[in-house]
This record gives sequence, C-alpha cells and structure tokens, in this order.
Amino acid sequence: MSTASSGSILLSGGTIVAFKEETESLDVIRDGALLISDDRIAAIYDTAHPDNLPAGTEVVDCTNKIISPGFIDTHRHGWQTAYKTLASNASMAEYMIGYTITSAESLYTAEDIYIGQLAGLLEALNAGVTTTLDHAHSTWSTDRAKAGYQASVDSSARVFWNYAFMNTEAYPLSDQIADFKGLLKAHPTPSLTTLGVAYDGWMFAPKEETQAVLDLTKELNIPVLTSHYLGGPWVAAANSPENLQSFGILNTDTAVVLSHAMDISPVGAMILRSTNQFISVTPESEMHYGLSHPNSHQIQDQASLGAIRLTQARVWLQRTRSRLYDDVLQRWEIPRNSPMSVNQAFLMATRQGGLALRRPDLGVIRVGAKADLVVFNGRSPGMLGWLDPVAAVILHANVGDIEHVVVDGKFQKRDGKLTFNNYASVVDRFLASAEKIQKASVSRPDPVIEGRFWGGCAYGHAVQVNASRGAGTGYGKEFLHKS
Repeated sequence: MSTASSGSILLSGGTIVAFKEETESLDVIRDGALLISDDRIAAIYDTAHPDNLPAGTEVVDCTNKIISPGFIDTHRHGWQTAYKTLASNASMAEYMIGYTITSAESLYTAEDIYIGQLAGLLEALNAGVTTTLDHAHSTWSTDRAKAGYQASVDSSARVFWNYAFMNTEAYPLSDQIADFKGLLKAHPTPSLTTLGVAYDGWMFAPKEETQAVLDLTKELNIPVLTSHYLGGPWVAAANSPENLQSFGILNTDTAVVLSHAMDISPVGAMILRSTNQFISVTPESEMHYGLSHPNSHQIQDQASLGAIRLTQARVWLQRTRSRLYDDVLQRWEIPRNSPMSVNQAFLMATRQGGLALRRPDLGVIRVGAKADLVVFNGRSPGMLGWLDPVAAVILHANVGDIEHVVVDGKFQKRDGKLTFNNYASVVDRFLASAEKIQKASVSRPDPVIEGRFWGGCAYGHAVQVNASRGAGTGYGKEFLHKS
C-alpha cells in the first residue's frame, strides 16, 4: 500500500481548473495556489504564494503546470486486466462468448482476481483516475469475491466496488448475501473503498432473487447500484430505466448508474432526469465492440464516462461532434458551429461522475471538496504552447504528462512515478497471472457465432474494409502466440 503522508500541502504556482457552484461552470485561476488539509481542499488562492499557511505546510512547486480534479470512471471491470490485447478484433458477440463471466470463471483463481484488480487500479491511478466504480462480476466464490474487494482496498484509489449478485448452484445467492454482509462488517466506513451492488437480473432472474437483492440494497442503505443496459436490439434492454422504475429502486437515496445505455428511449431518459440517475458512456469500448451510439449523446446532462482514460473524454467529444456534424451535412448544409465543447467533455470526465455517484464533493476543485487531484506538466513536448488548460487536457495531454496524482490528500503518483510500495512485485505477480490466463484463453477454439444473440435478434455480417492495394485486405491475424 502507499505510504505517502497526508497533512497540509500547498500546490503553488499552477493553473487551476476550478469549479464555480453558483454558475455550475468551470473557472480557471492562473498562477494560483491550492491548499490541501488532510483529505480536503482547504483553500484556493489567486496568488502562488499566499500568507498565513498552516505550520509545516509542504509546498509543491506547480509553476507551468495544470491542476485538474481527478477523473472519475463510472464503469470498469478491473479483474479483466489480464485480457489486454486479447479481444483486439472482437465483436460484442465474440466478447460475450470468450471473455465474460461464464468463460472466465474456470480460469481465474483468487490470486488472479486480486492481482488483476490491483494492477488495473494502479494503471488507472497512473492515468489520473482517482475514483472508480467497479462492476465486479468476478464474484464466483467467497475467496474470489474477497480478493477483488481487498485489492481495491490495497490500491489506495477511491473505489466503489459493486459486488455482482449472480445466483449459481455452486455459490447460491444466500451465501453471496452473507459474504457481502461479512465484508461490510469487516470493513466499516470510513474507507476509500465503498461496497455497492451490481445486478443485471432485473427481468430474467426469478422474482424472489431480485427481491432479495432489492431488500439487501434498502436494508443496508447501499450508496451505489449499477446495472448494464444497452437498449435497442440488445437483450440487456431488460435493465432499462422503465423496468427499474417498476421495482421502485430509482426513487431512493441509492445512486443508480446504468452502463452504456446507447439506445435509451425518450421515456427512459425522462425517467432518469426525473429521478436524477445517470448513465455511464464508455465510448471507445462501445465503438470497438459494435454497440454504436444512437441516443446516448441526447442525455449527456445525466451522463458520465466509464472505462476512462484521458482518451475517453477526447473520443466521446469527437464521436459526438462527428455524429451531429453528419446530421447537418446530410441535409447538404455546412455546420456553422461546434455542437460540443471541450468544457463539456471535461465535466463528463470529472464532475458528472461525482454527481452520478451522488458525491458532489468528487470531481471538482472547490473549497471543501475531496482532495483528489491531477497535476499535468504544461511544458511537456505534447502540451507545450497551450493557452486554454481545459483544451490542453482534453485534446493534447497523455498519461506521460501526468506528474502528480493525489487521492484523499495523499500522493499516489509523484514526479511521474506511482508511490505504491514495491510496485515491481505487483508487476511480477500480475505478469505471471496474465501469462497463465492468456495462454488458456488463446488455446480455446474460436467462438461459433450462429443463431440469435441470447435468443433475441439475429446475427448480421459487417462488411470488412480493404486496407491493402495488393492481394488480400490487410486484415491479417492477431499476434497472440509467443513462439
């Protein structure tokens, strides 16, 4: 775990991307300073060298740097970190057969879950993600559930670890509920890791199982619940706002985050707005697997970003712009304006995530907010010459530009390096686990895609493009074998 100390820290001389509550908009303070006291932002100054600082305050020079709120990822499956590069050309149909719950359970031990979750969260911290909502559907047994949770605690990231309830013969729902309550009892708040609920069985599971999950959520006043919801031709349309509304879960104190929601209906959008619940858009993975975005851009006022890296906000910004530009061009007209701004993309990656979790103290720089911060090197080759700090972060920054990451007032990345104790050991353990899992995954036969997707819509064929002037198309093979 990290041994970085807390106390009073002054980030001095940077350009601060703050948030004004009264106007609900971003506010830039140039050559200012930000005071951290314990886990909170104690003061924001319009001068780099304020007077009357607490005794013993550590001053960190942030001249020529950009100070941003930490990014918030509202949809992640951390245990899948070992699958990196394996599904590089997979459709959603292929992914569902080869890389999700049913295919993975026999491959993963508790050690694999632990080290994959830990490595994934440290990867996120390195990239400036200070808060993660993890839909933990690796809860196949007591030991594996505990491993995923403990890795989240040990990461020192801020994690909403949402235990996925899936009744099976080997691990019945009653045992899962007992284990969940045991975790809650063994790790009382306050903690950087918060237990939540993930559930996808709203319309398919037996009613008594769904009722048991609902009763648990209400009994324990669970702060966050998450479900997958796609809409349109996808079977996961069953987890729609309309259906969840019928269970009475949207009008409670529990924050509900619906992941993806690409084809949300107008009625569903209206329900989310009226109950102040959010969706999580994961633009890169959604385009990768063929989910598309017919409607999610129409409810960005109730949307956050998931699977987030710096590029996610950038990709979603340009995806939305392109789609809305196309609407104009198809009328044989020339767009006179940009339909989405860098400020909006920045807010989706930060404040909107906090609101989705019903934590207005996350994802913003204001006095009293949690000290979850990212400091960018404004003089790196890629950032050099910026004027607008928000545009610099959204359009030009990369992970290598991140010098410091602070979570709850403690440095988790400093001077470009993670502060996690013995990170080299994590690397070794993870690579050993990943090699085993990847070898087993690659050795399996390719999935046969036929019939209908989960008994719903028929499969269709996407025309492959040609990227080669010579013979063939250039599509090629995946390079997944080391010998």
